[in-house]
Parts: sequence; C-alpha cells; structure tokens
Amino acid sequence: MAARRRALVIAITLPVVLTGAYFAARETSTFAVRTIAVSGGTPALQARVRTALAPVVGKSLLALNGAAVERRMDALPAVLSSRYDRAFPHTLRVTVVPEAPVAVVHKGKETWLVSARGRTIERIPTGTDLVLPRIWVPTATQIAPGGFLAPDEGGTAAHVLGLAAGFPARFTTVSFAHGELTLRLRLGIDLRLGDPVDVRLKLAVARRALRVLPAGSTYLDVAVPQRPVAGANPQVSSTGSTFGG
Repeated sequence: MAARRRALVIAITLPVVLTGAYFAARETSTFAVRTIAVSGGTPALQARVRTALAPVVGKSLLALNGAAVERRMDALPAVLSSRYDRAFPHTLRVTVVPEAPVAVVHKGKETWLVSARGRTIERIPTGTDLVLPRIWVPTATQIAPGGFLAPDEGGTAAHVLGLAAGFPARFTTVSFAHGELTLRLRLGIDLRLGDPVDVRLKLAVARRALRVLPAGSTYLDVAVPQRPVAGANPQVSSTGSTFGG
C-alpha cells in the first residue's frame, strides 16, 4: 500500500516538477542563444541574416518566437524562403534560399536586380551585371528593396524570364507594352509572345522554331503558338513566313 501511495505521489508531482523546470529554463540563460549559424546564400547574405536576427541573441531557445524569426528573415529582400531549427543548448540554425536575379530593371539612372517573382532585390551600380537581360520601366515607377513590381511595370516581364530559364538563346531585353510581350535575343531576333498567356507553351514552340528559322529573320512571332511566323519586318507579320514548330 505504501509503495502504491509513493507511485501515486510521483505520478502527480513529476509533471508539475517538469513543467516548472521547463518554464524556469525559459526564463534563464540555460538555453540562451549565443550562436546564429546560417547556411545558404552568399557570405554577404548570411551576414545580413545574422544582423537581422541579432535581437534574438541572449533569448532562450525555448522561448523563441518562431514566427517572428521567420518574418525577420523573409523580410530581407534577397531571401526567397527560410527555415530555422533549435540546436540546443545555445545555437539557432538558419537555412535560407536566396532570391535569384533574372533581370536588371532600369528606372531612369537607377538600376535594380529583380527576381522572377518581380521582387526587387537590391539597387546596383549602373553598368554591372551585364549578362542579365534589361527591363526598362517609367521613371515614375515606385521601386523599393523587397518590393514587388506591378505587372505592367516590370513584374510580368520578370516572371516571363523566370519561365524562360534554360532557353537555348540568351535575352538582352524584355518589354511588356500594350499587352504584348517581346523578348530580344542576343542573336538579334525579337521573340514576340503576344499576351502573357500560355507562356510555357509559346517558349517551347519558339525553342523548336529557332532551329529552322529562315535565314535573315529578325523576328519570331509565337503569339499564336499553333502558327509561328518569322520574317524580317517585326511590324508586318503578313510579310513573314509561316512554318511548323
């Protein structure tokens, strides 16, 4: 009988003790964050992540507000996504996936890196990142680090470039005007996609059409993917040649 009473007392008091120990640990430095270990992205981005998370240093891993940690990381313009993990006793491990720039946006004398989501990553010096295609937007366009471009002010063009990743020819410029998408190839050919619908299909048709493009062509129109047209006058499709994709 005495043994049963002891077992009952232990069964009742143990959860209380453990709960008390947990809350005590939350309020002490037993599991305080001392190190923020970041993986993914460039060293510069990792340094920015550590700076953004500096306010959590000294706080208990048990009391860590995970949602707040994710908001701090995801608010960084160069971060696409992130995740974290508590590495007891004193380390917060963070993994980030960086935004990948697909174009340089020109706004007057300003130049910005932009991702496939149309998110502005950062402002860069004019004349840098010459390999990336260019998108020109009106000087009145509102651009801020981490912001998203409106569809008709670079957003659609950036999204199309994301869909065109792996295209066999490189692009120099992308424009979206009057509802028409045009990608300028380094080959000197304008790739006309028409409205921003069925973009993957149109790019697939263009990929095949480029292999049999008539000599001297200066444009390839796949606005109607079932009827690609190529020619030397980008304004008058009727003078071009229709051929199978």
